Amino acid sequence: MSGIPKALDGKIAVVTGASRGIGKGIALELGAAGATVYVTGRSATPGRLPGTVHETAAAIDAAGGVGIPFVCDHRDDDAVQRLFQLIRDERGRLDVLVNNVYNSPAAARWLGKPFWEVPPKAWDETFDIGVRSHYVASVFAAPLLIESGGLIVNISSPGARRYMHNAVYGVAKSALDRLTADMAHNLSDTEVTVVSLWPGIVDTELLQLVPADAQGQRLVTLPGEGTFDLAAAETPRFPGRAVVALATDPDRRSRTGSAWRVADLAESYAFTDVDGRVPRAD
Repeated sequence: MSGIPKALDGKIAVVTGASRGIGKGIALELGAAGATVYVTGRSATPGRLPGTVHETAAAIDAAGGVGIPFVCDHRDDDAVQRLFQLIRDERGRLDVLVNNVYNSPAAARWLGKPFWEVPPKAWDETFDIGVRSHYVASVFAAPLLIESGGLIVNISSPGARRYMHNAVYGVAKSALDRLTADMAHNLSDTEVTVVSLWPGIVDTELLQLVPADAQGQRLVTLPGEGTFDLAAAETPRFPGRAVVALATDPDRRSRTGSAWRVADLAESYAFTDVDGRVPRAD
């Protein structure tokens, strides 16, 4: 449970890239708080990694919300526009947009590589899905969100401020946080809140492929960054609880335009991960 049962009854949310991982965790927490959640992604059938938009929607229903799957490639602007027109036609409002879609399996190929070993196509993959797609969804969502005084959450990373993974990753996350700040500036005369959210290391389905060693530990080594024990990682539900806390905070406008660590929000709003911890591995 999110800790605020049914606080989002009657609210409409969109979570992009919600077939699995952080997006799924956020969608489930919004659903547990009573929201109707449109979940987007390309995964209509299971692939190498588990999870589809249909499975996430069903899990939202089970959590107490209403899940609506929308199969969508976020490189297709027309498809994204159709999503928000559908929401206007079906619901007449939108309260929360979570821009989360990201191609983690593709990005994993370039972890720890110096920039001269990261091909130009990696730049295009990262910016098309990790920055441009967030901009496009926000463009089409903005009229609805202005009407409701809603919330935009861009899933970013501490890589916006310090070196993480590779040069392309850091530049993309910096761009995303700049987008947050500039959208907030443009929306300053409305009631819309725009924030970037920084999860830590999240034990997603991709990281769950990391096997346990002889001591039973699941350790992941990020080249140039260190080795991390996944027992200390966040679950995907932890950033979801941050989104619910923001969505239900009547004073959230004080946070607009800035980036916030999930763990810091957990302390501010007094929520924990599903096991009662406040993880700080990032």
